[in-house]
Amino acid sequence: MAGLRTHDRLIPRVATTARRPGLGAMQTHIMSRHQRALNRRAMRIGPLDVTKIGVSRINWRDPYHMALTAGWPSFALVVLALYAAINVLFATLFAAVPGSIGNSRPGSILDGFFFSMETLATVGYGQMYPATTYGHIVSGAGIMSGMAFTAITTGLIFVRFSRPRSNVLYADHVVITPYNGLPTLMVRIGNGRMSPLTNLNVGVCALIGENSSEGQQMRCVNDLALVRSNVPMFALTMTMMHRIDETSPLYGHTANSLTDGHVRLFVSVGAQDSAINAAVHDIKTYLAHHVHFGMKYADAVTVDPNGRTMADLTRISVLEPDGTKMSGEMPELRAVQ
Repeated sequence: MAGLRTHDRLIPRVATTARRPGLGAMQTHIMSRHQRALNRRAMRIGPLDVTKIGVSRINWRDPYHMALTAGWPSFALVVLALYAAINVLFATLFAAVPGSIGNSRPGSILDGFFFSMETLATVGYGQMYPATTYGHIVSGAGIMSGMAFTAITTGLIFVRFSRPRSNVLYADHVVITPYNGLPTLMVRIGNGRMSPLTNLNVGVCALIGENSSEGQQMRCVNDLALVRSNVPMFALTMTMMHRIDETSPLYGHTANSLTDGHVRLFVSVGAQDSAINAAVHDIKTYLAHHVHFGMKYADAVTVDPNGRTMADLTRISVLEPDGTKMSGEMPELRAVQ
């Protein structure tokens, strides 16, 4: 993973309407349509606002993925629209041959629509019924379509509800503070569930811009080695620590250089939720201004007079000065006192 190169460009979503001499309002209109097209392909990765060009949110070759990633309002609207479209289709087929439905008005789309709904739901009220061979064929097709539609929709709703979520809480800021004589980057997380997670695995990496010897600018994803990245049980909180020594990708950086270099930190979390017997995963992104020098996390876990451990997860982001001179601009991240 270390040194992995990526060429994705982060394009800010800025509403610009460039004009060319002689093109006037037409150029502005074209740019506006192009900008709207870009916005439809925008996505958020943590606090990052990223635009991808050449891809679309809608991929008809993968409807399952679209059904799972769509929001609940969009999902419900699509389901209702498909259900209505199926009933309109069969209503049209019934109305095309008058007399195919008993006790219905000849050529009535409305009667065919409600009869189709009752047929797709396999509910028979007795007032209307298939009266001809054609009507029985269309009704049979409607019953099969209704059963398939109900099965697919039920399965999608179950999958959407049953997807495991980690509910991992993250500190709002990353801190760099001395630990055993070395500047150490720390990230604190907490378990937001009452039940513990098992086999917790955490990874931290940094996206750092670099210049090659040929003068080419690259952005490289560098792994940040943690003092400990795996614990068998995660019940309360955990603070990941990365020692910034000569081997660290962050060695020599300062608060200003992290910001000027648009350095980003990514924290990935994977664990097993024993309550639902499923693996859960999550990711958190920190920008350079989220990194605080010369600060440390305030205690969030205490012990009461009865010897019972208490975790106050509302304090997971509380910071306090570490009592050192490690704040502001520094020539290098070296051993500090």
